Amino acid sequence: MLARLSPHLRAVLQALFVTFLWSTSVILIKFGLDDIPALTFAGLRYMLAFTCLLPLAWRSGAVAALRKLPARDWRRLIVLGLLFYTMTQGAQFLGLERLPAVTLSLVLSFSSGMVALMGIVLLSEYPTRMQWGGIGLYLVGVLVYFYPASIPSGQVVGLVIIIIGMLANALSAVLGRDINRRGTIPPLAVTVASMGVGGLVLLVAGIIVQGLPPLDLQNWAIIAWLAVVNTAFAFTLWNHTQRTLPAVESSIINNTMLIQLAVLAWIFLDEALTAREIVGMVLAGAGTLIVQLRRARAA
Repeated sequence: MLARLSPHLRAVLQALFVTFLWSTSVILIKFGLDDIPALTFAGLRYMLAFTCLLPLAWRSGAVAALRKLPARDWRRLIVLGLLFYTMTQGAQFLGLERLPAVTLSLVLSFSSGMVALMGIVLLSEYPTRMQWGGIGLYLVGVLVYFYPASIPSGQVVGLVIIIIGMLANALSAVLGRDINRRGTIPPLAVTVASMGVGGLVLLVAGIIVQGLPPLDLQNWAIIAWLAVVNTAFAFTLWNHTQRTLPAVESSIINNTMLIQLAVLAWIFLDEALTAREIVGMVLAGAGTLIVQLRRARAA
C-alpha cells in the first residue's frame, strides 16, 4: 500500500510513525522503572542500540572514518556522548521515576528554545523576533500549566533533574550542530561514536551506583524493544525521511510528540489533564514549534 503513495506522503507517514515510536518510549520506560534502576535501564538501552547500529556503521564506512579522526575530533565526540546520552538520557530516566510523563515532556520540549539562546554565545546565531516570541509563548504556557505552583516535594527533585537534562540536551544540540556543519565526520559516525561512549558511561555508572538486579523476560523485552525498535530502527528510518522532507516539515512532525505523549499517558498511565493544563501544554507546544520552524527555515 505504501508503494502506491507519493514519496513525499510516504516520508510524512514514516516520520509520524517514528515520532509515535519515540512517544511510546516514555510509556515503556515508566513500566520498566518498576523493576529496573533508572541509570542501569538507560545504559542497557543505549548500549544495546549501539550494538545494533555498529554493523550498519561498519558497512557504510562510518567506522573507517572514525579510525582516521584526529584526537581533537574524538574529544568533541566524547563530550557529545557524555552530554546527550549520559546526562540527557540519564536525567530523563531519573526524572520519569518522579514526574508525570507529560510534565517531563513539557520541560524537555524547551530544548529548542534553549538552543536558540545558547546559540547567541556559542555559535554567534541570534534569535529572530519570531523566535523570541516563540520562547515567550512557551514560558506563558509553562506558567499556565503549573499554575498554581503547588508541586509535591518528590516532583521538585524530578523537575531539577529534568531541567539539568534539558540544559544538557540543548548543549549537545549546539555541539552536535557545530560538529555536523563542519562536514568532516559522517552523521552515522557521529551517532555511533557518541552513543557508544555515552551509553557505556551510563551503564557503568548505573551498575556501580544502582546495581543490576535480576531481570525477567518482560524486563528484557522492554529493553530490547526500546533499543532495537525505538532507537536503532527509528533513528535509521528518521534519517531516511530526511532525504525527502524539508526541515520545516520535520520540525512540525517532531512537535506532535507532545500531543501524542499526552494521549498515550492518559490511556496507559492514567495521567489525566485538566483544561488548564491542556491550554498550557498547547501554548508551550506552539511556542516550541515557532522556534523550531524558524531554525528549520534558517537551516
